[in-house]
Amino acid sequence: MKAKTITTMSAAMFGLAALAEAPSSSGWSYEPGSGISFSETPIVTAEFGVSFDSRYMTYGVIDGKDPIIVPGATATFFDWVYFGVEAIFDATKGNGKRGGYGNRAGKYTTLDTFVGIAHEFDLGETLGALGVDVGYMYEYMPRLDDEVGDTQYFTAELSLGDLWFEPTLAFERDIMADNGTYVNFEIGHTFELTESLTLRPAVGQGFGNSLRTKGYFSELEKVEGFDHGGLMDTTVRLDLEYAITDWLTFGAYIAYYDYLFDGNMREAAAAYNGEWGAGEDKTWNVVGGLSLTATF
Repeated sequence: MKAKTITTMSAAMFGLAALAEAPSSSGWSYEPGSGISFSETPIVTAEFGVSFDSRYMTYGVIDGKDPIIVPGATATFFDWVYFGVEAIFDATKGNGKRGGYGNRAGKYTTLDTFVGIAHEFDLGETLGALGVDVGYMYEYMPRLDDEVGDTQYFTAELSLGDLWFEPTLAFERDIMADNGTYVNFEIGHTFELTESLTLRPAVGQGFGNSLRTKGYFSELEKVEGFDHGGLMDTTVRLDLEYAITDWLTFGAYIAYYDYLFDGNMREAAAAYNGEWGAGEDKTWNVVGGLSLTATF
């Protein structure tokens, strides 16, 4: 690391430390894990994370048979507006060889930049807080054979995290590649095992319209011309989170994906997974992952 970078980082850390120790009469304060605030009004929070996934899964099907590493960063301002970036890196050369884009081990295969508005609104004692998140994402992929695989999404999410079942409804609309729409509804519950350790089982069900499923499955030989919308992936997931400090969290998960409720979808999912080699032509997958997240 260059000396200039070290000096800059040291100055930044010193500034945060000084802010944290500043008298409350100044109005400014810094708390690890909660960011900088002024007169108890949130100003900015930064989050940095990296995760390791045993397989690259999208919509419950395989987009990479080998592990991936996903670093990302997000900055939130005034507890309303956020900006972020996330990248997907192949951990081995297997995904590129099987996926037809060559050896990209240690190189990014996808780069996502996003912006959005997120906030919680108090709905009263019965329903608690309503989380609302509306965003835009641009997804960049390195060119392959002079073809551009970029696309854009509008996203939205509604959640009631104070209810026992913690319902979440997520919406995604592709506005560049195929104009497809995907919706996922999830319920779960967070159990506090200790002051620092939580366990959350959850079940989710995805739905895709005909444009979304056609964009994924229509070019497969076994289901050529597929344009059938309906229930897609069912997910059963278990997340474990451990707060190492006020600002550093370790996470682990295991998830089961399957296409359970639609025969046409099952056939398409099995064919899609089968493109990744012998023994993969099935509808279900079990994957796991680890993550580390720092919040400042």
